[in-house]
Amino acid sequence: MNNVFIGCKGIPANYGGFETFTDNLVTRKKADSIQYYVACISNDKNKQDEFDYNGSLCKNIFVPNIGPAKAILYDTKSLKWALEMIDKRALKHGYVYILGCTIGPLINLFKEKFKDRGFKVLLNPDGHEWKRDKWPYPVKVYLKLSEKSMVKSADLTICDSLSIKSYIENDYSQFNPKTTYISYGSDIVDPKLNLKSEKVRTYFSSKQIHENEYYLVVGRFVPENNYETIIREFMLSNSRRDLVIITNYKGNKFFDKLKKETAFDKDKRIKFVGTVYDAELLKYIRKNAFAYIHGHSVGGTNPSLLEALGLTKLNLLYNVGFNNEVAGNSALYWDKSDTSLSKLINRVDNFNDEKRNDFFEKGKEVVTKRYTWDSIINKYEELFTDNAIS
Repeated sequence: MNNVFIGCKGIPANYGGFETFTDNLVTRKKADSIQYYVACISNDKNKQDEFDYNGSLCKNIFVPNIGPAKAILYDTKSLKWALEMIDKRALKHGYVYILGCTIGPLINLFKEKFKDRGFKVLLNPDGHEWKRDKWPYPVKVYLKLSEKSMVKSADLTICDSLSIKSYIENDYSQFNPKTTYISYGSDIVDPKLNLKSEKVRTYFSSKQIHENEYYLVVGRFVPENNYETIIREFMLSNSRRDLVIITNYKGNKFFDKLKKETAFDKDKRIKFVGTVYDAELLKYIRKNAFAYIHGHSVGGTNPSLLEALGLTKLNLLYNVGFNNEVAGNSALYWDKSDTSLSKLINRVDNFNDEKRNDFFEKGKEVVTKRYTWDSIINKYEELFTDNAIS
């Protein structure tokens, strides 16, 4: 079965849920009958080559930086490449899996062509992309309409969260959309690096942080991940520990806005440390945090949350449906009301190891029972090979 992926920025993955998902699906493939084709985005006009990645055929597709329309152009060029590639290789039967709802009404220009070639269209709607604060109002309106068009046109909508699945079924009930639930996955794998590792000691020394003496935030630097609330509330707390923020903040206007409005630069506990692309180092940082603070308010099952449940002893989550759905009683919750998070930080700051370990065992159990990559791969490969999608 031939499966073409549209909407993944690129593999091998660095950050991003779709990228992490696609990378794992390709890398951990079990069924010899499945072949993957992945459209990757390229910022280099001269880098538009095809390449092999763990047995999958990947294509670098150049897209100039034209603002919000960049994603639409990428999807359009990717779908054109998919058609050309299917014809060139004389592929018969398969799926075109579109990650995200950016392409909108334009999907109808392609769907019949794919159908004529024996390919069905699958959709992963992600989360509530149209709610993201980074988008101006006209873009939000377009994204909501685009989501509607995609759900209407897709042969199957695959949701990584039961909350998102329920939303799709309720908001678009007039289309009677065919949906299914398959989550993202994670692994509980202790970092290979240890306390005495030169890489660890160099990093911790350069950032002036110490094991078990920091709260951790990891995620894209966007307003809907509640950075402002987290920073304000941490500054209100009595904790003597640091707040270590791993994100791509450099050159981001949001960073300057936060600094101006919160004056976090005057609080020595607040430490923006940039990005960490070394997977083992990031695992070590997660493993040795006193607690992880998760502020994601838009999306489905977030990979960063799954990693935290499997590695970090204590997790403090923004109280929204899909976070609660994933973690249940293995985490503690806060909201955006004044002092909600700061009071929670003050409370847990005195937790002993036994108390934190209780939460840790619950978190690992959640990942082990419901979110292992092995089980997720099995579900996808069963879907791709059973030809049950009408």
